[in-house]
Parts: sequence; structure tokens; C-alpha cells
Amino acid sequence: MSKPDFDEMIDRVGTHSMKWDVMEERYGVSPEEGISMWVADMDFRPPACVQSALEEMVAHGVYGYWGDESDYRAAIGWWMRERHGWEVSPDSIFTTHGLVNGTAMCVDAFTQPGDAVVLMTPVYHAFARIIKASGREVRECQLVLKNGRYEMDFDAWDDLMTGAETMLILCSPHNPGGRVWSRAELEATAAFAKRHGLVLVSDEIHHDLVMPGQVHLPMAVAAPDQPVVMLSATTKSFNIAGTHSGNVIIADPELRARFGARMAALGIAPNSFGIKMATAAYSPEGAAWIDALVTYLDENRKIFDAGVNAVPGLRSMPLEATYLAWVDFSGTGMASEEFTRRVEKEAKIAANHGDTFGSGGENFLRFNLATPRARVVEAVERLQKAFVDLQ
Repeated sequence: MSKPDFDEMIDRVGTHSMKWDVMEERYGVSPEEGISMWVADMDFRPPACVQSALEEMVAHGVYGYWGDESDYRAAIGWWMRERHGWEVSPDSIFTTHGLVNGTAMCVDAFTQPGDAVVLMTPVYHAFARIIKASGREVRECQLVLKNGRYEMDFDAWDDLMTGAETMLILCSPHNPGGRVWSRAELEATAAFAKRHGLVLVSDEIHHDLVMPGQVHLPMAVAAPDQPVVMLSATTKSFNIAGTHSGNVIIADPELRARFGARMAALGIAPNSFGIKMATAAYSPEGAAWIDALVTYLDENRKIFDAGVNAVPGLRSMPLEATYLAWVDFSGTGMASEEFTRRVEKEAKIAANHGDTFGSGGENFLRFNLATPRARVVEAVERLQKAFVDLQ
């Protein structure tokens, strides 16, 4: 396998890239002079094995209905067993149109209009959006910020439960805080769900993007005796989000039957391009690419954190997983409008606004570090210049 070139600058402007072609509309930052660090996809090419698989389909030139998912399901099983120590049965795998769709399907299958769905906030903004759009209520359980990292507070959260809650969506590893939850935290989460009668859904889309020295534990492994709905995908790991392909994996027969019934009722079937690319990605070559990627991202993280944390009043949360830096601006004493203005208008960087992630995110911005290192270095320099008066 040739060594991936993560330093290659790939011009994505004008390619219908949400990350680059929509940032001016959303943030007032033009792609000609700005740096896009908001949407959670990478500015890297996928591994060569994925590109080759796609080229093989194009060379064949016939794009009919896909049949026989045995290789695809076997690849998923191999990856989860070899990379995560998790045994997955082929018949437990459903393929949805990405994991936002997968999460929405879970809300549809396991809750009713008027029910409440529990989120540990701040958390991935799409969760609340689809819950509200489905006519359900968001029950926010705010994470505790302690010594610069997030911790769970089940004693406080127990008191927030009203009986209307029917589902808990866990983000593991956590987006935007980058936490890799410990076995004890996962076991406590499972116990919390059990005592409140909540269907436990664990979104683990970032499970391959874990920094050196950290170990991700799948919820299905941490709580083997409890029904859990597992969400996973190749899309985040291998930068193929445009395939909109994700997996909902359910070992429990009763939950699996309920989910399968909704899939059938809505006529959802997988995209052949997503199947082909995922099968190629979940391979030894894909594994080697991920290892190289994580090493590269770890160095980007170190550079970004060192530069940002050198500015008085700014604090980048220690990143244990994902490529998403979560920066706390509360130490500046500035209102969110002011520090956001400096980032967007002076540094000309498009970053996600923290309040979109729910309670606890108001003083934060989220920065995507999955981009060539030169761009990360430049972003740090721009941020330091935008807050030079604090130094």
C-alpha cells in the first residue's frame, strides 16, 4: 500500500462541497480567503482500496440493483471483531442512508409522538433536530465540565426524568467533546437507561478515530446483557460521507423485529456505491490507512491545542477521539457574539457555533482538524492574531 499523502492540498471549492461551498452562506466566510473547519468531513482522499472499488464499478458501467450482501456483512463482522473486539451477527445488520437517517429511524421505531428522548448535552446537533422534527421532546441532561473535560452526572439526571422519556441516545466517542467513555461510564449509562425504561441507542460513528493511548469500548461489549441499538459507519472513518451509508446493528430479537418492520414499511434499501466502498474500506488495507490517519490527526491536534491554549482565555478540550476540537472561550469574558465575530470576520475561519449542540455549548466553537497540517498551522496563527489583545 502506498503511503497516504494527508499533506496534499485538494481544492474542494466548486465541487458542491457543503464544507467549502456553503460556508459563505452560513458564516459569511468566503472560500477564497477563509478556512473551512465546520462540517465534519475530511479534506483527505479515502484509502486507495476504496477508490479502486469505485473505479471498478465505473469501469463496469452498469448500475443496477445490488444483490447478495454476504461479502459486505462479512467485512463489517471482520472489522468489528478485529478492530473493536465485538462479535456481530450478519443478520443483526441493517443499512440506512447514513447515521442521521439511522438515528431518525430509531426515533421512529422505538418512540411515539410526545415521548421524550434523552441527550447528554452538549452533543451532536442533528440529534435534537430530528427528535424535534419527529414530534418528540428533547430531554437535556447536561454534562459536567470538570478539570477541562466532560463527566456524567447520573444523580442529577435521575431527578430530571419525568416518566415521559422512552429513549437515550449516547454519543460514543463523544462529539463535540472528544471523550472516550470509560467502561465504568458506559456501564453506568446502561444502568441509567435500564432503571428508567429507556431504549439505549449508542451512536459510535467516531469509534475508529481514537487518539493514541485511548481505547474505545463498544456499548454492546460494555453491557452485554442489556439490549442496545448500535450505530456505526464507514463514512466518518474513511471520508466517504457522501455515500450516505450507515449501519444499525441490533442483536436483541425484539428490538430488531421492531426496527426491521419500520425499514420494510418505508421501503429503505442500501445504496450499491455505499456497499461497495464500505466492503473495500473494512479490510487490512483500510485498517493500515486508519492507523496512518490517526497518527496524522494526533499531530494536528497537538499543534492546534498548543497554539490555542497559548492564548489567555482560550482552552481547547483535550481530544481523546474524533478530529473535532472543542474550544472554550469563556475565559475571555467575551459574549459569544464577540468571540464568534473575531473568529469569522478577523480570522476568517468557519467553525460550528457551540449553542447548536445544546445546553453547555454556549461558550464554545467546534473546529475540524481533519485537514492538511499547513492549514491547521495557518488557522492557529489566524486565531492568535484575532485575539492578540489578550496576549
